Amino acid sequence: MTVLLTILAVAVSVLFVLPAVWMLFGSLAPGNSVISNVSPLSWHTLIPRKWTLSNYRELFGALGFLRPMFNSLFVTFASVAIGLALSAPAAYALAVVRFRGREVIFSLLVIGFMIPFEAIAIPLAHVFTDWNLDNTYVALILPGIGNGLAIFNMRQSFLGVPASLREAAVIDGASDFRILSRIYIPLNGTTMINSGLLIFMGQWTAYLWPLLIVSSDSKQIAAVALARTYTSSLFDFGQLFAAALVISIVPAVVLFVLQRHFSISIATSGER
Repeated sequence: MTVLLTILAVAVSVLFVLPAVWMLFGSLAPGNSVISNVSPLSWHTLIPRKWTLSNYRELFGALGFLRPMFNSLFVTFASVAIGLALSAPAAYALAVVRFRGREVIFSLLVIGFMIPFEAIAIPLAHVFTDWNLDNTYVALILPGIGNGLAIFNMRQSFLGVPASLREAAVIDGASDFRILSRIYIPLNGTTMINSGLLIFMGQWTAYLWPLLIVSSDSKQIAAVALARTYTSSLFDFGQLFAAALVISIVPAVVLFVLQRHFSISIATSGER
């Protein structure tokens, strides 16, 4: 039974890894040879007959992909920093502070993040355009920082902190900001990382909103810039695979780095 499970695990792993490996090797193949080698199937479907770095040279040279990558990185990390800075106090208030209408606000928050963003994207784009915020970083960042799921995630985690800790801190004269920053956030490191990842992935994979609100090439993000580079008459799969690989590497590196902190947070949470 163990052997069968191991074989099944290896088979599933190969199925998941194979597209990434094909994308990597395809980015190192010249032009559209990655597609022309698909039929008939052979080793050269996966492994290029000729290796080249020309796709990456074109991508960061003539196609100017470096600027959209910088825009994506700036927008995403700014959204995570601002989003966490705003979401943590909001979650703290909804979890700890007693005030009239708290449950109503929490219910509206839950309903709010269940509404697909696509349903409000076009009217919201009109509002941003009326405010002259189109083609700005503010327009790209602002919708991403109000992540209801991140607030919900933090609020549920903050509810698990013993109320006696806050009561002791209040008796010692600590303010709510000090209690949040010195007690609740350190005790919920895993949740903070998870919430940051929610905001990160939401912004990094965003396509519709940047497409609607930004028309200037200087503010365009990587995913939209990639889509606009190719037309029905001009399509280079080698460059496409190279760009897709570059876009995919960033979240993979972020997850790899945070995975260490995620493991440490889980290990230390048992000591609380």
